[in-house]
Amino acid sequence: MSHVYLTIDPLGEATSTCRYHIREKILSLRDNYKIKDESDQDVFIVRAKLLTLADKIFLEDMAGNILMKIEEDLLHFRSTYKILSARDGDEGRQLALVKKKFSLHDKYSIDSVYGEYKLESLDLLGHSFTLTKERRTVAIVSRKWITLAGIYGAEIDANEDQAFVIALIIIINQALYSF
Repeated sequence: MSHVYLTIDPLGEATSTCRYHIREKILSLRDNYKIKDESDQDVFIVRAKLLTLADKIFLEDMAGNILMKIEEDLLHFRSTYKILSARDGDEGRQLALVKKKFSLHDKYSIDSVYGEYKLESLDLLGHSFTLTKERRTVAIVSRKWITLAGIYGAEIDANEDQAFVIALIIIINQALYSF
């Protein structure tokens, strides 16, 4: 588990957060990520299914247990992804539907069993963004500018499902930077 930090959100309320480093592997035939906590301990691995037309991505804990499945739906004109639970007793339940909105900027509709999330880009190129829910910041994410691989720093509200929010971050990366 990552360290928990106390921060003050824009509304002046104290919140606890967990910090992660998300690194995309570049010398791979598929999209793979390694997620470490701030102590540089491996926390999650993200693996993509090889040779599929649509993205099929699995978020695993370090014991190899699949926690979340991310599936891209190619039947829509704009990018659409589903997050499905893969946890014991909850397998296959849809947790979220993420759709790119018709807009010149990167805007998404994120409807989930946890509530409606909003993506707010902090810069023009989408290198940093925040995820909010009910006007409360739940994640602040920033991508390093000059790297071949996608390297992110993420600070996530400790009260949120950490694996779920990381799955949202992976989807946003896929939608913004995958071809």
